[in-house]
Amino acid sequence: MKTGEKTLIQGVMLKPLKVIPDDRGRLMEILRTDEPIFERFGQVYVTTARQGVVKAWHYHKLQADYWACLTGKARVGLYDARGDSPTQGLTNEFLLTPEEPFLVKIPPLVYHGFKGMDSGGDTMIVNIPTLPYHYAVPDEYRVDPYDPKIPFDWKRP
Repeated sequence: MKTGEKTLIQGVMLKPLKVIPDDRGRLMEILRTDEPIFERFGQVYVTTARQGVVKAWHYHKLQADYWACLTGKARVGLYDARGDSPTQGLTNEFLLTPEEPFLVKIPPLVYHGFKGMDSGGDTMIVNIPTLPYHYAVPDEYRVDPYDPKIPFDWKRP
């Protein structure tokens, strides 16, 4: 698991995922309630992106997200915009793949997004947020992916 960064944004956690293959296929545990990275369960869903598509920036005021890549390659970007954080202004970048799988825990108020990087098909991310989606009042806030105030370049390959 290569973070590409010396310092993680405060509250971001990484967990290597163990893949157990056999002659029928493979099994990969993603998140368990009995491990330190677990906070609480809200729901589980998957999201996909085609090659070159950026799904960013967004953040949550209340929930944390847990991301793992199921298919393809995802270039994940995080940005700490929290005024009271010791890592304010820091970015983190990760390449999520099923070949070298790990789980990323993204705390509330940290901007996050990903870019599909697989030329062979869609990239699929599983998300396990700590709260269920509230359709009437969603905890979802969006920022333009190319906002010049965020020091992250989605155009970079």
